[in-house]
Amino acid sequence: MAEYKLAEIEMRFAGIIWKNEPLSSGELVKLCAEELNWKKSTTYTILRRLCERGLFLNEGGKVVSLVSREEFFARQSEKFVEDGIRLVRGMNVKRGYLPGLAATVFACICAPQKTVGKRSAGTDSDYQRRAR
Repeated sequence: MAEYKLAEIEMRFAGIIWKNEPLSSGELVKLCAEELNWKKSTTYTILRRLCERGLFLNEGGKVVSLVSREEFFARQSEKFVEDGIRLVRGMNVKRGYLPGLAATVFACICAPQKTVGKRSAGTDSDYQRRAR
């Protein structure tokens, strides 16, 4: 499975590929020179790195994605939630005093947000607590 964590510059590079694929490696070099001010060697180094991580394929001078932009961000979201759950579970086990925090985090994630103007006003339970 591909590693779904990219540095900011790798994200910009991936975005160029996703936006223009399929494209030749020569086209990619030109785009990276224009948009990122990179030399040919830098483009090929980063491309090789992301190919090794299973995100892209450079075969016969043609660059394509193995993981779509949508799949990438969906996996990022899943990993974020999994890591958060793992963190909360670990805190509960190690410290034994956070079941309330776990419930609050779960409620915040699952409860619909009320919006007032352009700002989020919180959940129904937030209103109930403030009213007391």
